[in-house]
Order: sequence, then C-alpha cells, then structure tokens
Amino acid sequence: MNGTHSRPATEGGHHADSLVTRDPWSALRAHTPANIAIGRVGHSLPTREVLRFGLAHAQARDAVHVALDVDRLAQDLAASGWPSETVQSAAPTRPTYLCRPDLGRSLCEASARQLDALAQASRQAPDLCLVIGDGLSAIAVQTHAVPLLDALRARWREAARRVPSTSVVIATQARVALGDDIAQRLRANMVVMLIGERPGLSSPDSLGVYLTWAPHVGRSDAERNCISNVRGEGLSYPVAAFRLAWLIDAAARRGLTGVALKDESETTVLNAAGGMLAPG
Repeated sequence: MNGTHSRPATEGGHHADSLVTRDPWSALRAHTPANIAIGRVGHSLPTREVLRFGLAHAQARDAVHVALDVDRLAQDLAASGWPSETVQSAAPTRPTYLCRPDLGRSLCEASARQLDALAQASRQAPDLCLVIGDGLSAIAVQTHAVPLLDALRARWREAARRVPSTSVVIATQARVALGDDIAQRLRANMVVMLIGERPGLSSPDSLGVYLTWAPHVGRSDAERNCISNVRGEGLSYPVAAFRLAWLIDAAARRGLTGVALKDESETTVLNAAGGMLAPG
C-alpha cells in the first residue's frame, strides 16, 4: 500500500454525471414539468431524481393538509375591493373532509342560517356569486384567488362590459358542489367556484374555476364549465380571466352552462369592432 487509494465514483461524488445513462428524450424536458426522460443509473433512478420526487410528493401532501388562512384571505379581498362572507361546510375537520367528500358539498347548519339571514336582509339578489373554497390545495387559493378576481374585474372594464353585481364567499372544507348550496341560498343567477385542485407532483398550487348557471343543490358536474390549472406555470391570470368573462357572458345570454355551452373564447374574433380585447 502506498497510502493512496481511488474512491469509487458514486452519483453523489465527482464522477456522478458519468454514471447516469441519459434518456434520448431528455431535450423534451425543457417543454414540460412532467417526469419524463429522467435517465437511470444501472437499473435505478438517479439520486437527484429520487430527491426531486420526494420534494414534489411532500409539497403535494402539504398542499392538501395546510389550512387556509381565512383572515388573511378576507383582508386581501377587502383591500382589493371584494368584501366577503366566511362559511364552512358540514365537514367539521380536515380528516373528516378528506374521508367524507359528501360533507364538503353542503353547508354546516350555522353557515346555512348565516346565508339565509343575509339573503333576507338583502334588497336584491346578486347576478353572480363568487365562492372561494380551499378544496384540496389551500395554497392555490391563498396565492391565486385575489389576483384572478382582480384580472376578471379588469377584463370586464377593458371590454366595456357591465360589471355584474357580485357576492363573495370564502368557504372552508369545501368541495365544488358547495358553491351550489351557497349560491342557491343567496338567490344568485350563477356561481363561480374558485377552488384548490388536487395537487400533482409538479403542481401543488393549481387553482380550478367552475361556472354553474342557475345553481341549486343537486347540480351535476356535466352542468358546469371548468377552467383548470390557473397558476404561474400554467394558465395565466389574464388568459383565465378572459375565458371566464367570456363564459359568464355566454351563460347569461343563453341561460345555461356545462356540456351545452362550449368554450369558444379562443375562436372569438378579437378586435375593436367586436367589442372584445385579446387576453394580455
């Protein structure tokens, strides 16, 4: 022995890259956050990909379990000119909400009485009920709900549309159908539910938007229009607001939503003569 030895090359060592067999599709990774073309080391995954998967999985779990900061969201809404009410579904806790989806689709008794009293005290029913529900990703709601509503209001103004009368409700332990119960009690013509979507491994903060005409308890998903993946790496606020404004206008004119209302916002003639503006 001369006192020296060669350290075996491991993936965490200096020669890590030389051990990774590159995937021939690796160039495609620049175009998608999906887990494709991750390569291999022997018969195993590269360590950095295992760690990346672990981080993504942890972020997805956090998105499901982290509670919505209702007070902060209400303050952010008020600061942007969206006064709101706060309600809760019939699911009393997060574990119950996750195990009993049906309870997330209806209001608890106290919240039902609260909205009934509010409707009785109101002189006029709103054109549109905007419900912000935590869903399966409170992070998505906390991050994207207010900017999207601000973009929607800006879209109405830029397109010279009449801004509909609105009621804004924050709902916790909420499923999509909870918006029907809320809007029916407020006697709104339609409801827009902004809700945290089920997180994926590359999208823990994805916001979904569901529009339903003439909302009432018992509406099916086939009677809704959905705009999905609203977030920084997905659908931008201006584009989502453009599509939502188009759908709201079309739903009001035709008196329907869902499979009978095709989203044709992208094929609309976007010029000044048509009275609409292209999304920013």
